[in-house]
Amino acid sequence: MLRRKPTRLELKLDDIEEFESIRKELESRKKQREEAAGGEEAAAALGAEHKSREQLISDRIGYKPQP
Repeated sequence: MLRRKPTRLELKLDDIEEFESIRKELESRKKQREEAAGGEEAAAALGAEHKSREQLISDRIGYKPQP
């Protein structure tokens, strides 16, 4: 294998701006998903208050024990 000198990478202002805009978009999408999931979880928790802790964990991980 031939050795070559390391390549220099230039970071430009446009690259930084593009990175920041993409990062902000991803954060806003994540917040929207969390808000939507939080509302669903709260509604599910209100309906499932009578379940035991073990049953809640089993439901969350998808474990269905046979009686």
